[in-house]
Amino acid sequence: MFQIRIHGRGGQGVVTATEMLSVAAFEEGRHAQAFPSFGSERTGAPVVAFCRIDDKEIRLREPIMEPDAIIIQDPTLLHQIDVFAGLKPDGYVLINSSHSSEALGLGELLKKIKPERFCTLPAAELALKHIGRPIPNAPLLAGFAALSGIIKLESVIKAINERFSGKIAEGNIAAATEAYTLVKKEMEERVHA
Repeated sequence: MFQIRIHGRGGQGVVTATEMLSVAAFEEGRHAQAFPSFGSERTGAPVVAFCRIDDKEIRLREPIMEPDAIIIQDPTLLHQIDVFAGLKPDGYVLINSSHSSEALGLGELLKKIKPERFCTLPAAELALKHIGRPIPNAPLLAGFAALSGIIKLESVIKAINERFSGKIAEGNIAAATEAYTLVKKEMEERVHA
């Protein structure tokens, strides 16, 4: 079973992200489960949501305490709460940011994570460019697909089309496709460095 935890703030599409991630996995014939955990339910409040993906039925229902992957939609949370708590040693980390890991103050964390399993992605900027709003969820899901290989870009696009329509779907797909390309390029450059 592969377990993903997504951290963000209310209004950033954290819950929608886990739902689309589970739909993408389902599109690939896998079992998936998505659910949120709310504190105070208001815009801007910290939100965490969870997604599990497996090839067999998922019976667990509790929050994910030891994730295989962490996606951070709001980098302001990095030094406010322990978003990396329980991350498995070979886990993946994807952060919505145009800053380097050093600029984000994550030097110590990177000593514990394999470089090919960590990436920053300017997802909010991509969303702003393509849909006119800085909602980073669709670009982050595509970036996660590129980083981890757990799901395919085509499945993310199907999930976007299931969730949205018209110009919103088109913009999210464009943002997701660009995000996928950026992460793939970043990972290839690390391999050849």
